[in-house]
Amino acid sequence: MNHKTILQLEELRISFGTKKKRTEVVHGISFEIHANEVVGLVGESGSGKSVTAMAMMGLLPQKTSFITGAMSFQEKSLIDQYPSAWNRLRGKEIAMIFQEPMSALNPSMKCGKQVMEMLQQHETITQRNAKKEVIRLFQKVKLPRPETIFYSYPHQLSGGQMQRVMIAMALSCKPKLLIADEPTTALDVTVQKEIMVLLKELQAETGMSLLFISHDLALVSEIADRVLVMYQGNLVEQGTAYQIFKLPKKPYTKALLASRPSLDTRLATLPTIAAIAESSFKPIAVSPQQRAQQHKKIYTKTPLLEVDDLHKTYLSNAGVFGGKTTVEAVKGVNFQVYEGETVGLVGESGCGKSTLGKVILQLEPATQGSIRYRGKELTTLSKGEIRQLRKEIQLIFQDPFASLNPRILIGEALTEVMAVHHIGTGKRNRKKRAETLLERVGLDPTYYHRYPHQLSGGQRQRVGIARTIAVEPSLIICDESVSALDISVQAQVLNLLNKLKERFNFTYIFISHDLAVVKYMADQLLVMNEGRLEEVGDADEVYANPTKEYTKRLIDAIPKGL
Repeated sequence: MNHKTILQLEELRISFGTKKKRTEVVHGISFEIHANEVVGLVGESGSGKSVTAMAMMGLLPQKTSFITGAMSFQEKSLIDQYPSAWNRLRGKEIAMIFQEPMSALNPSMKCGKQVMEMLQQHETITQRNAKKEVIRLFQKVKLPRPETIFYSYPHQLSGGQMQRVMIAMALSCKPKLLIADEPTTALDVTVQKEIMVLLKELQAETGMSLLFISHDLALVSEIADRVLVMYQGNLVEQGTAYQIFKLPKKPYTKALLASRPSLDTRLATLPTIAAIAESSFKPIAVSPQQRAQQHKKIYTKTPLLEVDDLHKTYLSNAGVFGGKTTVEAVKGVNFQVYEGETVGLVGESGCGKSTLGKVILQLEPATQGSIRYRGKELTTLSKGEIRQLRKEIQLIFQDPFASLNPRILIGEALTEVMAVHHIGTGKRNRKKRAETLLERVGLDPTYYHRYPHQLSGGQRQRVGIARTIAVEPSLIICDESVSALDISVQAQVLNLLNKLKERFNFTYIFISHDLAVVKYMADQLLVMNEGRLEEVGDADEVYANPTKEYTKRLIDAIPKGL
């Protein structure tokens, strides 16, 4: 490896606010990136990873951010650069792939034009040659039909394809340093694997340096030469990937590594960072015998939910003069859910998982087939009966922020749902119930008087869970309900869901594209592919011995780490 230093940070401090009153968020961190090196930067949300990356790109707001210390790229200082100097550097020498391609790409501009614009800004190139170069880049990042995608708008592409367009744009000017900020968080496990392989290949081929930012440790261990660990604005540990993942020194790094659900051992509760830090965590494995006993209790009852030959077809208008086209999202699905069971539903984006959840909830009507809940047919219910069903079957959303009203207090969000379903005997009683609910989900009763924006992602998800259980349902559908959370917060939420299940005998349908999480949570596993159930069976059994190629591909794509 070339040990020439390309980027260097010394005692870097970043604060936000005004000249008189400011809050420091990054506290004197120092590290370097060498030429042709892949460096992983890991840590939880709020640890300062993205803020540090934004400072390297000169993207922090000038009036409200303050940077001290030293930050240099190829021995030139990046602090106090003029905007014109940044414009020359940004994109050409240092490029960035953002976490959310949909918000980073211009929705009103065709993809090819956006990449061409980048090229024309930094290189002297004709229109014709720029187009040729963009098509070549699209081929390089393995986009299907590069010519068609050149003339497509971002919304016409899948998440993985949009991310490839972003990578093509970042590579267009052959940068010396590429910063990838959580580039695969929103993607399926199989698409994630493709993007990771692609980044690795491109890095090796071009010899550029890569700073890979993620909270997924297994993912970082597969790509990085060296790893930096950040916590609350401090750099707590750095070393080679082997040192960090096999011989971590700091308690925080050890805790971060331990809080990921294991693919080999099924634990009764997941370790959380707080529990490990306090040395109060004792790993207790669930034996196959205990699982068999538990399943005997569950599967001797009658099913709570029965789905038979379920179909869901959407009609879409194909163009102005075209006729209607049909899209079959769910194709003849059959399964049962038993009381006290957790059913895991996995598959790639667009396979029909969320549509199936919506049809069970009667948020979408079924096209054909039968759904029976406690023996009652749901597809023929009246509006009044559906309202009653809402109390029995509840949904925990993927994005807790979007599902909470930003204008009303957390407490009101909880009491409002109780009032709708006539739970509690008046305002005072509902307030007391809401405070008890907050305590149950591990939040202080004082959160009753806070607004959603004053909470972290994990805290908002707990409020979402509290609101779901406020109406005392029997069946809860969790739709990607932990996918946006940090690994340690995810462990806390999964433990909470299991604790609530034991206490109230809840039944869960757990929808996710993260197989490690589903395997930890589920008794039975349903693998969905293009609207059909590809494989069904005991979660541990399916994971250990998948019978279908599709399931094998999903399992192979899970980052296993070092």
